[in-house]
Parts: sequence; structure tokens; C-alpha cells
Amino acid sequence: MNDATEVAVNPMGFINPHVPPTTQKENTFRTDDSKEFVRASIEKRGSVEVNLDEAHEENFLLDPYHPFHGLPEEKHRIVTIRAIVVGIICGALVNASNVYLGLKSGWTFSANLFGAIVGFAVIKTCSRTFAENFPILGGDFGPRENNIVQTAATAAGGMSNVFVSALPALYQLELMNTPKADFWRIVSFTAVGGYFGFFFSTPLRKFFIIYVARELNLIFPTASATAMTIRSMHEAVNGEAVAKLKMRALGGSFVAAFLLRVVSQYAVGILWDWHIFTWFYIWGNYNNKAIYFENWYWYLEFTPAFIGSGMLVGLNVSISFFMGSVIAWGIIGPILVQTGTAFGMSPLEGDPKWGEWVSYGSLGLAFSNKEHPSPRFWLLWPGVLCMIAVSFTELFLQWRVIIYAGKALWRGVCKGIFITGRRFGQEYLWFQRRGEQKEDDMVEDPAVPEELVKMWMWLPGLLATIICICVVLGVQYGMPVGESLLSVFLAFFFSFLAVQCTGVTDITPLTAASKASQIVLGGATKSEGWEISKAQRLNLLGGAVANIGANQATDLVADFRVGFLLRTPPNQQWLAQGIGTICAVFLAPAMFMLFAEAYPCVIDLNVEKCQFALPSVAAWRATAVAVTDPNFPVPTSSGIFAIVFACFGSFLVFVRHFVWVGKWEFMRKYHPNMMCIALAFTINASVYGSAMCMGSFAAWIWAKKAPASFDVYGYAVAAGLIAGEGIGGVINAIFQVAGIAGDKYGTQVACPGDSC
Repeated sequence: MNDATEVAVNPMGFINPHVPPTTQKENTFRTDDSKEFVRASIEKRGSVEVNLDEAHEENFLLDPYHPFHGLPEEKHRIVTIRAIVVGIICGALVNASNVYLGLKSGWTFSANLFGAIVGFAVIKTCSRTFAENFPILGGDFGPRENNIVQTAATAAGGMSNVFVSALPALYQLELMNTPKADFWRIVSFTAVGGYFGFFFSTPLRKFFIIYVARELNLIFPTASATAMTIRSMHEAVNGEAVAKLKMRALGGSFVAAFLLRVVSQYAVGILWDWHIFTWFYIWGNYNNKAIYFENWYWYLEFTPAFIGSGMLVGLNVSISFFMGSVIAWGIIGPILVQTGTAFGMSPLEGDPKWGEWVSYGSLGLAFSNKEHPSPRFWLLWPGVLCMIAVSFTELFLQWRVIIYAGKALWRGVCKGIFITGRRFGQEYLWFQRRGEQKEDDMVEDPAVPEELVKMWMWLPGLLATIICICVVLGVQYGMPVGESLLSVFLAFFFSFLAVQCTGVTDITPLTAASKASQIVLGGATKSEGWEISKAQRLNLLGGAVANIGANQATDLVADFRVGFLLRTPPNQQWLAQGIGTICAVFLAPAMFMLFAEAYPCVIDLNVEKCQFALPSVAAWRATAVAVTDPNFPVPTSSGIFAIVFACFGSFLVFVRHFVWVGKWEFMRKYHPNMMCIALAFTINASVYGSAMCMGSFAAWIWAKKAPASFDVYGYAVAAGLIAGEGIGGVINAIFQVAGIAGDKYGTQVACPGDSC
């Protein structure tokens, strides 16, 4: 999942909130460690190893920087209409799903493996059914064309992260008009940010996949696992049969989750949420203490997406997330209220039945502020600061990677200067010596020169997008050119860091990138004397540029890694990425506009009742307010606790890296995930943690009792549950706009205050 407030990659290639790769030997660069990490990553990611040619797999593990051998022959032109259309449809489904899931929990999911499996099932069927009558749909279908489907899906499914974080925060702070009125402004901003990441990622392929991959140990575990899965489905013996089983599992879980999400809105308290303590309160004739548990959000929600997420991320992450809810909403929150430090509000004050029902989750500025905080307002600041501190600590501990990458970048610059000088008849021997690379570190590029993306194809586009970013931010949002260029520089810098961290650790540090950009921009605007509203607007927009650029660049470079292993021509992958990005540019804003129309609380802080927790939105808004407001808006007690909590979180990161090593390494699987614990502080609900625990325990038992069955079905079921609920949420939003949703025609029985 890509961030709760922002991101690591999970076992299916979906994005997942800062999941540390527990099998990784951190801060080392030995080949043996790389092979073990890849093997463990592939096993965790559900590649059907029984279908893989053992010799091929062994060759890959011996040298993960060499493309696969023995791939079937394919036609030269693999960017086909069917591949692009199917890929875009898969990506569009995930994109639409991501806006719903991101607003709900702050997490978004990548479309890479979803596109690979669904694309295989659809096109393989079409290739046989329409082989004679419709050549456009029929004909041979191989792993490289499957890679094009997956590439188009990833591009089309991207860029939703900014619509569940920075953009809603802008509206909550009343810094823009309405999503409907601002639609084309948002589209233009998304286009320049998305295509900046697209063009910037192009030269990074040569650098990260070919030039320094072996030296920096850039495995890209999720991308490698995706490539292995695509190859396994195209194995001649039984790959197709297993792929069909995966697709059936994915399709069945998708339909079940979709129907549950749509139908349950008409009986929320029965089919979706189980407010067990409210039931006891009602059965006790509205006169017992069970309602106190309800006040602190202790109930169950059968959310397929987070049950599926739990299946993917494992017990450590799920339990950490749930325990974060226990600490925040079972211990600290009640203490705050008991001591008069924080306050709740009664939604139905004066009602003899529900007078003791209290909401402690308000973020409305009229009720909750520095002087009069709600528990959620008070807990928000420790949660956000701890997430930022943990992200930066994780990034800092990859200092070897950053230094090695800097050296490699300098070597590449020297080599480029030498080659350019030679073309003009000059021999720059000083640059030649400093541009030399050890032969053992070189990775052979399987693409021939005519298959590469030439500089004239991407450099003008990159320069044009930088100019367009300055124009769009300046004309439409009033950002000075200097601030725009600073945002672009931060996007460059953090995109570079994000790609290399993803390659080594499978973690994309979007939290660090986004929040660091906001902090830098906040410092830059302090001396300008701007009014607070303008400073906050430019702060959020500048951070969004870094977010969208780093997210897009990382996704697409990881796709190039898949193509490298499958020997897909880079220029054809690049074309599929560019086409898929067009879809994302229009679809993500449209989905955001739909949800903002259906659920006004997404963009209006004064709407107290909300179907979404909006944790990433709260984090972005809090950071923007904190770095631009001259009067620090944090309650003193909350600020002190936030500093202590952040220091403790960073300390535990050091413990995991330096204490749990050698004979103590087994402790890493029991080490708490501080990012998930801190995330729980920003979400006034325990339901996501409990649902993830349901999925994690079910997957653990399944994998233990029937490992072969789990390898085939487990992750496909999880993917279907996630996507099914997401698309069901989109349908619910459409029903809400149309006036036929559950709040009008459904029942609120078994809900507190007859209102879920």
C-alpha cells in the first residue's frame, strides 16, 4: 500500500504503508544477501514456483541482474490495441478503487500484478477466440505483450495518491473553490506532474536498471516477482492452467467484495459494521456503560479491502496497526478526556436514549482547536510527527545507498563529459579516468540500440513539463517562478532517492519526500511575508509536485525492471507508459470530484459525520498549518508528547537495524512497525487494524495448513477483495449522487444513534 501517509510496496506489488522488508539484510551489499532477499520476496509474493523452470529460477537467483532465458518468440510489435485497451481498463479500475480506499485509510494500491493476471486471462481468451475472424483481438500472446498490459495498467492506475492527501487538504483549508469548478485546473496540474515523472523516469532506467543496479544492489523485489509471475503464466507445461485458477480466485473474491460493499449500504449495521457494544447498550434498555466502548470506536467492520490487505502484509504489520489503535483509542484517548485535556461532543445531546453517546473524533475547526482539542486533534500531531521521523530515520539509514548512488551519478556525469568531448575532438582524460566502471559491476542491456528510448524522445518533453509546471503553478495558483523551480528541484531530488530506496528496500519513502518538501517550502516562504492562506496553498501544491513526481517515477522505473527481466523493448514499454498516463490524468481528478460531490466531508471540515477517516488528508493539512502558521497550532501537551513519541519511534528503527542482527535477527519478525502504530493515531477507528488481523491470521493458517493451495490462490483472493471493495465504493458514490444510496432507502438499525 503507498502510504498512509504514504508508502511501501506489498507482497502483490500493491502499495502498502511503510512495510519494512523483514527478510532483508539491511545496510549490506553482498550478493548472497541479495539472492536471499529476492528468494524470500518471490516466495512471499505468491509466484507459483511449481510452474517455473527450475533451471531458469536458479539462474535468476544466481544472477538477478540478468534477463530471463528461454522466453518464447513474439512478434516485434507488442504494443497492440488489445494490450493497451485491456491494460488501461485494469488500471482504471484500480485508479477508481484507489480514490475510495485512499480516502478511507490513506493507502493506495498499484495495478501491476492485477493488470498482469487479469490481462493474461482476458487476452489469452481473446487470442484463441478471435484468432481467425478478428486479428486485432486474436493471435499469439506472449510474456512481453503481457508486460505491456501490466505497464499500461500501472501507468493508468497511478497518481491517485495526491487526491487522497494534498488536494482534499487544500479544500479543507478553503484554499480553492470546489472540485467541480476547479476540474480543469486540477487536470492541468495532474498532467504536468504526471508527465514530469514519466519523462524523468526514462533516463533513470539506464542509470538504475543497467548502470548501477549490480553495484547498488537494486533488486526491485516486487517488480522482479511480477516478472516471475508473468513468465510462470506463460510456461508451456502448466502455467496457463494455474493462471486460470488464479483468475477464478481473483474474479470470485472481486465479485463477492463488490456485492457486499454495494448491498451493505442498505443495512450498514447488519452487513457491514457490527457495533457490538451498541447492541449491549440497546439490550440494556439504553442504561449501561457499554456505550463508552462505542464512544471510542470499538466495533467490527467487515471490510474486504483490509481483510485482503492483511493477507498480503502479514501478522507483524496487522498486529502493529491494531495495537496502535489500542494505545491511541483504548489508553491515551480516555486518559486525555479523564484529565480534561481533550473533549468530546454529543451528536444527540438531550436525547434520553443517546445522551451518553459521545464523538471524540472531531477535526472541525469550530469545535476542535489548540485551546479546545478533541482527542483526535490531540493525537493527530504525535501520529504525524512520528511518521515523519520514522520515514526520515529509515531514509537516513540507507546512507550507504545514497552515497554509492552519488558516486555512481558523478561517474556517469564524467563519462558523459568525456564522450561528448571526444565527439568534438577533445580528449578529457581526467573525466575519462573518473568515469571508468569496474567490469564486474556492469549489467548487460538486453535491448539493442534501436529498441532504446533516445534522448531526443524524452529530453524535450522533460524540459517542456518543467516549463509547464512553472506556468500552471504561476498562472493558476499564483506561485512565483522561484518557488515553482524549487518544487521541481525537490521533485527531482526525492524522485531520485525514492527510486533507489525502492530498488533496495522495496519501500518508497513518499512520506519523507512529501513532508520534507513541505518543510523546505515552508521555510522558503517564511521570509516572503505572504498571508497564511497563500503560504499554505503553495506549500501543499509544492509538496504535491514532489509527491506525484516521485510516485510516478518510481512506479515506471520499477516497470522498466519488469521489462528488463522479460527482455521487453524499452521504447515500446515507454510508449505504453505514456498512453496509460493520459488515462490517469483525467480519471483520478474525475474520481476525486465524484467522491467530493457524494461525500461533502471529504473537502469540508465542518461536516462532522463522515464515511471516511481521511488520515493522509489530516497529515498533509497538519503539516501545512504547522510550517506556515506563526502561532504554533498544536496543544502544548500534544507537542511535548509528539516529540517524545517521534524520538521513541526513531529509536526503535535503530534497534531493528543494529540490535536485531546476527543471532538476534529472529526478533525482527516480532519488532513493532512504528509507522503503522503512528498511523493508527490519525484514524479514529480500530476497524482497519482488526480487519487486517482477520486477513493476516486467516492467511497464516491457510499457508501453514495448505501451502500449495495458498501459493496458487492466496494473493489472487486478496487482490480481488481489495479491488472489489474499491469499485463497490465507487458505485456507492454514484448512488449517493443519484439519490438512491443507503442513507435514503436503507435501514440504520443496530447503529449508534440510528446513524452509521
